[in-house]
Amino acid sequence: MPDLQSTTRYDPSEVEPRIVERWLRSGLFHPEPEGTAAENYSIAIPPPNVTGSLHMGHAFQDSIMDTLIRYHRMRGQRTKWILGTDHAGIATQTQVENALAAEGTSRQDLGREEFERRVWQWRADYGGQIISQLERLGASCDYADERFTLDEAYADAVLRVFVALYEKGYIYRDRYMVNWDPGTRSAISDLEVEDREVTDTLYYIDYPLDSGSGAITVATVRPETMLADTAIAVHPEDERYARLVGEKAILPLVGRKLRIIADEYVKPEFGTGALKITPGHDPNDFEIGRRHGLALVSVIGEDGRMTEDAPERFVGLAVPAAQEAVVQELREQGLIARTEPYTHTVPYSHRSGERIEPLVSLQWFMRMDELAKPAIEVVRSGRVRFHPERWTRVYLDWMENIRPWTISRQLWWGHRLPVWYRGEETYVGLSEPPGAGWERDPDVLDTWFSSALWPFATLGWPEPTPALRAFYPTDVLVTARDIIFLWVARMVMMGLEFAGEIPFEDVHIHAVIQAPDGRRMSKSLGTGIDPLDLIEGGPRPPVFPQGGDFPAYGADALRWGLLAMSSTQDVRFSEDKVAQGQQLTNKLWNASRLILLGVGPDARAEVRPTTVEDRWILSRLERARAELAGRIQGYDFSRAALGLYDFIYGELCDWYLELVKPRLRAGEGALAATLLHVLTETLALAHPIIPFVTEEIYSFVPGVEGLLAGGLPRSEDAVIDEWAEQSLADVIEAVRALRGWRDHAGVKVSATLPARLAADGYAATAEHIARLARLSFNGEGEDPVASVAIPGGAIEILAAEGFDPEAAGRKRAAERARLESEIERSERKLANQGFVAKAPAAVVQREREKLERLRTELEAL
Repeated sequence: MPDLQSTTRYDPSEVEPRIVERWLRSGLFHPEPEGTAAENYSIAIPPPNVTGSLHMGHAFQDSIMDTLIRYHRMRGQRTKWILGTDHAGIATQTQVENALAAEGTSRQDLGREEFERRVWQWRADYGGQIISQLERLGASCDYADERFTLDEAYADAVLRVFVALYEKGYIYRDRYMVNWDPGTRSAISDLEVEDREVTDTLYYIDYPLDSGSGAITVATVRPETMLADTAIAVHPEDERYARLVGEKAILPLVGRKLRIIADEYVKPEFGTGALKITPGHDPNDFEIGRRHGLALVSVIGEDGRMTEDAPERFVGLAVPAAQEAVVQELREQGLIARTEPYTHTVPYSHRSGERIEPLVSLQWFMRMDELAKPAIEVVRSGRVRFHPERWTRVYLDWMENIRPWTISRQLWWGHRLPVWYRGEETYVGLSEPPGAGWERDPDVLDTWFSSALWPFATLGWPEPTPALRAFYPTDVLVTARDIIFLWVARMVMMGLEFAGEIPFEDVHIHAVIQAPDGRRMSKSLGTGIDPLDLIEGGPRPPVFPQGGDFPAYGADALRWGLLAMSSTQDVRFSEDKVAQGQQLTNKLWNASRLILLGVGPDARAEVRPTTVEDRWILSRLERARAELAGRIQGYDFSRAALGLYDFIYGELCDWYLELVKPRLRAGEGALAATLLHVLTETLALAHPIIPFVTEEIYSFVPGVEGLLAGGLPRSEDAVIDEWAEQSLADVIEAVRALRGWRDHAGVKVSATLPARLAADGYAATAEHIARLARLSFNGEGEDPVASVAIPGGAIEILAAEGFDPEAAGRKRAAERARLESEIERSERKLANQGFVAKAPAAVVQREREKLERLRTELEAL
């Protein structure tokens, strides 16, 4: 370990990796499973993708969780941060398939068994990256008990849940309209679909009436799907078409006769009020088809090409080419009445980015209504609480209108369905059925199905393990809003159904950290920021106009900066906040070094206040402790981080250490004991947020063990000293006023001015004011040349060589004139209604804030 005397500068790149190794060797991240969940504290990490790497969202989320974990560990609770990774079916399979394509082969060429072996090898080669990155961030997870959603015990739990839900009638197989993702060649759930606004061409197409008495015109943006039309629908109260209901029309290009039906779903105001019905390619048409007993025709296949059910000349065409060919033939036959642009929302796959193709497919589904009822009740009753509270309504709205979940996926990587078929027979069980001729379903489960078991399956369920008893339910889930439905709600449902208890009491929905320009963080957009580049120094992405490399800020600085940025609203990433975090760690290091080298190796921490400033810092420390505890427990991490900064940087370093420096140099024993006490308590206070620098400093404190294993100081209300706090508040205000006056008056920094204290209440603190403001209280009888107001009176400045009152007056007059001019200009700008009405709201607000600041400066002057 470095020597404190020779280590003048704090270097996180040297310290932090060394501290991580010490923590990992200590075993303190791995608690023995003793006691009950009510006594202990636990969090289950949202499992990152096994092949992923640490991104800013992880760093932000993990900084929040580690703050909570370290805080509760230091409170003396047995604390477990459940760690593991997700097999991430589609994402991982896609990565391996891309690697195979680069080798000139494919999963189909390899076969399923060999492909699965290659994926497991991929996981062995790349799956540990994000775990090592979590270590570098300082995340105090239980690395000795890392789980994986496809490890043997976890996979067994997943299959047991599937079988149990099947036996209860909640899981079933059906041919139904699904969201088909042509990019992944798989069905995906409604929650994996994102709507995008696009502008398509709306085609008005004439369908000749079978009677020969004209045509009925329909409007569609997807003319290629007309090849699968089985009816035309109108609203039953639409008088324009009342006479046509029951008649038939001829499907152009195909010749099939279509019934004209009445259905209340039809919107008379859209297009012509007549709707082509294609049950095989539209979810609403699918329901209309079921109501009216319509045939189901599918002309688009799972590969995104036209099937054999389309006319022969279109078979095999990709959808865009088929649309072009259909439109061309319709034009040639004079059946397109007109076209117009039409802007609407279109579903796209969140997974592959391709446009969703609604297809009727034979899939496995899960009924959610019965499972949702108790999951709604535990939120309504407050057993599960959302922070911020507004997300409660979002959760309930979705749960109260929950739909069946498509749980099968046409992939090879994942939990394969425990389902076998033999002819018309279906068998669902934990192992292959006896007898010959059974064939297992090739599909796997949706990744979110297995993730829904995460809080209890990671602890050994279905076995009644000591870990399950000790750490389930967990205490809080920390996550982003975009997976409230995908994951949070499903964990609540599965926890209640199978573990018999809620999976967590609190759900903290954190903000999203955006790029500095307000766009989402994305490597492809040039807006992604690698957290390790901030920790260790690396290239700034293009979104930073200054370019160059980030300094090696260190993990503490990044953690503090991210917590300081946190909000109930999405926030833009601020490098300045990370730099501020670095300033805090450097300030704390320098202050601690000053104390430790000043008190000597034989000093021991003890509360021995002998002066008002000692009583003041002990009182302020106690208030800082209470405030930090309340903010962490209330998930207010920004105010926790900023409050810690204010105490350490301001009260401890800028004021208390400056006040006691003469006593420290004099070797006062009582001060040494009190200083060590304040330092050790401050390090413990700051450790959950900035663990590395606090652990390193603590290693130099004489007579104490490691900080990680230590405890948070207990609150002591008796330490609060209102008189000392008010006395030092007055001193601070007085010194600030005097320093401000010296600056405005142009007094030389080195000059000590004679002055007279004309204020009450400073008997114990006058010498501090004199030393910190460079004054000498020895003037008697002279007339003052200036007077500075302070709490309780004033300080009168006497004539001296270091101060020219006339020059000071001229300087103040010039500054007053400048401020008045700036104020007049700003007032004219804000009085201009054109500016206020036309300028962006943010610009107008900044001008108002500027005006207020100028007025404040003028008043102070």
